[in-house]
Amino acid sequence: MATASPCGPISTYSRVQILHLMQTRSPRTIGEICDATGLHANTVREHLQRLIEGGYVISATEHRTTRGRPRALYSAVTGAPGASSPVARDKVSAAARRGDILRRMLPATASDLDSDATHQLDALIEHLEESGFEPVIDDAQLTVDLTPCPHAAARPEDRPVLCRVHLGLMQGVLTEAGGPLAAEFVREPAAPEECTVQLRVTAVA
Repeated sequence: MATASPCGPISTYSRVQILHLMQTRSPRTIGEICDATGLHANTVREHLQRLIEGGYVISATEHRTTRGRPRALYSAVTGAPGASSPVARDKVSAAARRGDILRRMLPATASDLDSDATHQLDALIEHLEESGFEPVIDDAQLTVDLTPCPHAAARPEDRPVLCRVHLGLMQGVLTEAGGPLAAEFVREPAAPEECTVQLRVTAVA
């Protein structure tokens, strides 16, 4: 079977780099992103706009206590309070509605997970499909099989960043959806095209 090509707002490695910077520390200014990536400011602005439209990044205006023009500050969407995106919230709600409709039409697709966890998986599946993956969920083992990984052909030195960014995005989707599931780690693959993410159940306050 042919390996799918990465798609969606994070289809370029430059956007992955930008997301990695913001997942490491937020907020970031355009100048900081330019310095870290070597990209031109106009290119960074274009990437940030796509990431905002995709629900992966939010922007805010700097609060200054001194004279000068406030800068735009950019942060990764994590689903936590203060780091949520209207786009991401809409995606989560729409995924839950579509999932509920599917389960009413095909009761056999329902799982033993509670409704919050089920809606988390609805949102996660749609996020991964948008990103070019073909996720297979094991409700019992709490695993997400993404084999064949669209990034298998990436340079070996780029794979760690790609994996960390995608794991962070998955965790952000699960947090945004709200529920007991969290993305824990990417299992060590036996072959480059293999990718399995381990989920876990967390205590919900």
